[in-house]
Amino acid sequence: MPSTRIGRRGQITVPKAVRQSMGLAVGDRVAFVERGGEVVLRPVRQSLRDLRGSVPVDGPQDFDAVRDATRRVRSERLTRDAGSANADGETDAD
Repeated sequence: MPSTRIGRRGQITVPKAVRQSMGLAVGDRVAFVERGGEVVLRPVRQSLRDLRGSVPVDGPQDFDAVRDATRRVRSERLTRDAGSANADGETDAD
């Protein structure tokens, strides 16, 4: 099992074998997850915020309109799904 030492400023070096097996490269982000007295190192994959602007689009985008449309579609789906559940004989108390 590879190991490392904590440096003066709390830094660690992730051993090469671990970086390779996890697919980590310089600049990648990792998270430390505490579990039962141990720490698990997890790669942090890109978030939607990180991807913003990575897909070219034609013309300017109105992100407020996109957000509002997304909320409307979600609301419609929730209403539809709740209606189909009630049509199956379930009640809100179930």
